[in-house]
Amino acid sequence: MNKKTIILVMLISFVSLSVGYFVALVFHPYLKNQSDISHVSVKTERKILYFKDPMHPWITSDKPGKAPDCGMDLVPVYEGEEGMEEGVIRIDPTIVQNIGVKIEPIKRMKLTKTIRTVGKVDYDETKIAVVTTKISGWIEKLYVDYTGKFVRKGEPLFEVYSPELVTAQEEYLRAINYKESVSGSKDPYIIDGANQLVESSRKRLLYWDITEEQIKELENTKQVRKTLVFYSPVDGVVIERNVFLGTKVAQGMNLMKIVDLSTVWIYADVYEYELPWVKVGEEAEVELSYIPGKILKGKIVYIYPFLQPETRTVKVRLEFENPGYLLKPDMYVNVNIKSKVAIDALVVPEQSVIRTGKRDVVVVALGGGRFKSVDVKLGVLADGYYQVLEGLHENQNIVTSSHFLIDSESNLKTALAGLTQQYDGSMVSETKGYKQKSGNKTADEEIKLKEHKGHEIPLSTQEAALWLLLSSKQPNALSLDNQNKLYQAQLLTLIHPIELLSLFYQQFQYVLRYLLDPQEHSFSQSLCSLLSQSVLL
Repeated sequence: MNKKTIILVMLISFVSLSVGYFVALVFHPYLKNQSDISHVSVKTERKILYFKDPMHPWITSDKPGKAPDCGMDLVPVYEGEEGMEEGVIRIDPTIVQNIGVKIEPIKRMKLTKTIRTVGKVDYDETKIAVVTTKISGWIEKLYVDYTGKFVRKGEPLFEVYSPELVTAQEEYLRAINYKESVSGSKDPYIIDGANQLVESSRKRLLYWDITEEQIKELENTKQVRKTLVFYSPVDGVVIERNVFLGTKVAQGMNLMKIVDLSTVWIYADVYEYELPWVKVGEEAEVELSYIPGKILKGKIVYIYPFLQPETRTVKVRLEFENPGYLLKPDMYVNVNIKSKVAIDALVVPEQSVIRTGKRDVVVVALGGGRFKSVDVKLGVLADGYYQVLEGLHENQNIVTSSHFLIDSESNLKTALAGLTQQYDGSMVSETKGYKQKSGNKTADEEIKLKEHKGHEIPLSTQEAALWLLLSSKQPNALSLDNQNKLYQAQLLTLIHPIELLSLFYQQFQYVLRYLLDPQEHSFSQSLCSLLSQSVLL
């Protein structure tokens, strides 16, 4: 036998051994798992995990009893049955505690939506009084000589000298004297004429805004006043003054403007999408930045029937009492409009909802360490709670923290189950409800640990081939992190068997050359890192 024949035989033998070793590494764990499954299924007794309502399976209990809604007996759920429902995962209580899972019951409550906006304080237009004169004359005396002065109703503002007013007073006194002089006449026409003359002169004074008290004083004293005093018609603040000492005034001239600030208006802007929750009569609150903690209450009195095109908002007018004149015109304030959404709504906390953009998900706690991601239809978000329209029921418990991790776990489990069912029907999925033995841990626990590790960057096909080569020990003896890497490598063999076989053979050659001559052959940095890890297996 020549030298070439010997080399050819050795090469064929080497390749055959490599292929056999590769196949044994890949498929031995699954064959062993199948025998473990049949072994466990014979010896394991059925264990009751919890009890559930046969009509409403989301109602569960740790003890036997009656269903709270229909009175039927709660039925037991045995170990191995809880995973049969699609989308349900089971997490060890220790893991639940470690990741900080918080569970709360779904509740019903009065739902009030708060619309937060900024408002500007303005005068109550219904409480603005303008002081004018109906006679011509000159300002002889000023009692209010600056803008911003607070005045009471009936307080003097200024005095006007008017020749017309003097003439009108004199005519009134002459009419009174004539009436007195003909009071003894027996002619009724004369008496009626005198009375009409007095009454017409008196009305003329009233039309010129001379008060009843001033007319009575004129009747008693019989003395004509040179000037007429004008009084404030309301309690308020003088916000406009157009007269000064000696100013000539004309009929209809606005002399002063007084506003009552006991109530004020606030104008707030509301966006289009918020309009359905804004109604006349709804309560509102105002927060003052310069007085922390001070809150004033008011209400919506008018919603303007047009949109402001620049801001795409609608102006809303609110009315507030103004004790101590805390609200000052032109001041900006924070406005909270309280809108009643529902009297008795089914709600979940805002932080319990996972919003993906296409769907809204809530994780429901089914009891016994079981969780399920449920699609829900949500209504309005108000005061930290979402209104639930569809998908959930009363008496269910939901996860309000770490729910994103549980939902990711559920999605990962479904994806892995789909891969194993597609590429190897003999592989065991937790969704089938099986229990496997592997060291001191059940297959459920191992798969969950591997799925949590699955959030890391997956192995490449080259790394997978090297892991199959270096993991000569049984998988049960490996650390959890290394078990995960071997698990990924084994899963990749089902997807890329030909590529992995080629890489496996190539890595085997690299290792063999390195062992024969370490100085001549060197590994890449990635390969050396993996080789150093294998020493720790």
